[in-house]
Amino acid sequence: MRSLSERRSMIDKKHEVLSIVKQCELLDVCRSGLYYEPVPESEENLSLMRQMDEQYLITPFYGVERLLVVYVILGYKINRKRIRRLMGLMGWQTLYPTPGTTRIDPAAYKYPYLLKELQIERKNQVWAIDITYLPMKKGFLYLCAIIDIYTRYVVGWSVSNAMTAEWCTSIVEDAISIHGKPDILNSDQGSQFTSAVYTNFLKQSGIKISMDGKGRAIDNIFIERLWRTVKYEHIYLYVYEDGKSLYKGLEWYFSFYNDERRHQSLGYQTPKVWYEQAA
Repeated sequence: MRSLSERRSMIDKKHEVLSIVKQCELLDVCRSGLYYEPVPESEENLSLMRQMDEQYLITPFYGVERLLVVYVILGYKINRKRIRRLMGLMGWQTLYPTPGTTRIDPAAYKYPYLLKELQIERKNQVWAIDITYLPMKKGFLYLCAIIDIYTRYVVGWSVSNAMTAEWCTSIVEDAISIHGKPDILNSDQGSQFTSAVYTNFLKQSGIKISMDGKGRAIDNIFIERLWRTVKYEHIYLYVYEDGKSLYKGLEWYFSFYNDERRHQSLGYQTPKVWYEQAA
């Protein structure tokens, strides 16, 4: 049996007969692992975006004006337009209502937040999904992950160079095929999660759609904590050259996170043990 990396390398995205979906089925490869290509930016912009990523974990309430002051003091020759463009690339969501920072589709229907005062008592009752920015030495990618809130178990993840609804939907679909479907799936109001592609799939699967209030990352606090953990315990400790090395590193880390990392909130058990023992 060939290794996963060998089988993944056999996928031909330009094959004239077999679709990517069919090739993945034949080779037993998860589709969500195929979407990694570095995005070109100047070295200065990549350095600035790396610093902005770390800054967001410290001050997620900063907007354009405060960031401008921070980076002018640090010596960058920068203006509001450039800050705003980089915030858009990174998917920066300031924690107060402000236009232009969350890629929200104004025409899309927004779903209510269903988790307020909800008692979460079992696995697959509620999943949360989100996207975050990942810096690399020569580019950046986006990470999308799904976490089971009751057990903190990461049921699905993938990296991509574009935040598309199709990509997010494929991750949910793969997670369901492995772990079964949740009762509720919570997200923010990003355009990927309000799109017809994504919402129609959840409806057809019988999954209730829950969405955070605008500018309220605390509504999705568990996956926000996951981002902080992944970045401080792994991403910031390594300088990945490209998407392939980043993907392999995340494969290792999420295996460690689920199978070995003990959580105080779980009685110092691992998410895998908690997930397998949960009802």
